[in-house]
Amino acid sequence: MLVIRAVKTDDLDALIEMARQAGSGMTTLKPDRKMLGDRVATAVASFNETIPPEQRDYMFVLEHTDNGSIAGVCAIKGAVGLTEPFYNYRIGTLVHCSRELNVFTRMETLYLSNDLTGASELCSLFLLPQYRAGFNGKWLSKSRFLFIAQFQHLFTEKIIAEMRGFQDENGVSPFYEGLGRHFFKMDFDHVDGLTAIGKKSFIAELMPRQPLYVDYLPESARDVIGKVHTSTLPARKLLENEGMHYEGYVDIFDAGPVLQGRVSELRAVRDSVLAIVEEGHAEGETDHLLVSNTKLTDFRMILTRAVPGATRIALSAQELSQLHVQAGDEVRTLPLNTRKNANA
Repeated sequence: MLVIRAVKTDDLDALIEMARQAGSGMTTLKPDRKMLGDRVATAVASFNETIPPEQRDYMFVLEHTDNGSIAGVCAIKGAVGLTEPFYNYRIGTLVHCSRELNVFTRMETLYLSNDLTGASELCSLFLLPQYRAGFNGKWLSKSRFLFIAQFQHLFTEKIIAEMRGFQDENGVSPFYEGLGRHFFKMDFDHVDGLTAIGKKSFIAELMPRQPLYVDYLPESARDVIGKVHTSTLPARKLLENEGMHYEGYVDIFDAGPVLQGRVSELRAVRDSVLAIVEEGHAEGETDHLLVSNTKLTDFRMILTRAVPGATRIALSAQELSQLHVQAGDEVRTLPLNTRKNANA
């Protein structure tokens, strides 16, 4: 059986191996023992509420309870850019006009921006290839929204998600090759690795502060602005179905889109319900539901079939055990699929 739970200190080795498989482009999940060790320590302190909410980094793992192996990981950062710079490009427009020559042009531009500083961030979503079946990926991603719904007071109203930018079949980022390499004079993986371990001062030192005209970039770079990595397309669609959207901000290295949303408008906040749990079997018309306990220090979640929207929910003894709850306790539930399209 699979369960999503708060990360523990002894998950570090499994996370390092997972980061190796994630490959380049995932800045928040690198196979660096110190970096990941510090993140796990921060996550443990976050769930134990021993650090301020804006410094917290909630990491979750998908555990196979039969053998204790880790199948996936995801995370939510309480706020970005408060202890180190958080950069994006904001896509803007400059207008050039000459009445005398009867010329009017609109030019798309890239502005180096810190506009998203302070927002909460969804990040570090990765599922091992052998578990990419059924509802595992969808469940893992959506689990973060149910956590936010339960603990809204821990997050800012604005929530963002940086999506992995497009790379070709050889792992090359056309946007970086067309722009970033001219300023950084190093490979994409090296630059990405530096930002992963918090070394970001070089961005402000080397990147131009004035607007960059998009039309000056090679066509290969222009074509991938706001475009996600092929393997990230399903993740983008999923986040958009949950209430997030693209507003013209992109990653400064690979131009992957930054999705934004308001916590109060997320589907999980609108549609999730609190229910009293009892031991038994669901009766009536059931659907796939995310079910979590309401404990911050020992957060756990399962995926099961139950009656959506009910104020009482029946779970098996094994499911109660997986959630670390007893009959009579309160849980939070959310349908796995959106109402508009049950097959989404």
